[in-house]
Amino acid sequence: MKKKSGFNIVLFVFIISLIMILSCTRSKISHAGILLKTDREFSDLSEREGMFKAFLAYIADDGVVLKDYSYPSVGKETLKKYYSQQTDTTFTLRWAPVFEKISESGDLGYTYGFWTNTNKLTGRTANGTYLTIWQKQKDGSWKFVLDTGTQGLP
Repeated sequence: MKKKSGFNIVLFVFIISLIMILSCTRSKISHAGILLKTDREFSDLSEREGMFKAFLAYIADDGVVLKDYSYPSVGKETLKKYYSQQTDTTFTLRWAPVFEKISESGDLGYTYGFWTNTNKLTGRTANGTYLTIWQKQKDGSWKFVLDTGTQGLP
């Protein structure tokens, strides 16, 4: 009986090579919808418990907020100090994300949409657009690293 050791060696090398190639290939994990969901939860918290509490809950430690007529607020601690001198009891800020985009690596993305700020005393509203850039945190949650909005929608 003839031995097929050459064939067995080639087959063994092929199988090992295939396993190595497949194990090194990154599987694409779908993140579709996660930022839209996170952004909606962010807005829900703002509407329920106030804008300040929501922003402090969703900002990354080194996050930045860009506001009209103001220098950037850099970092969660800076935002805490700024909010401690303000009140958010006279208005309700809510927004609706309409688009998300997440990087191929799955750790950075952005949302944009429309916001409405309602004065609780007069009922008057202001409307605009916004952009939020999100970064996935070590614990798997998403926090914003930059948030900004523009005024002036009819």
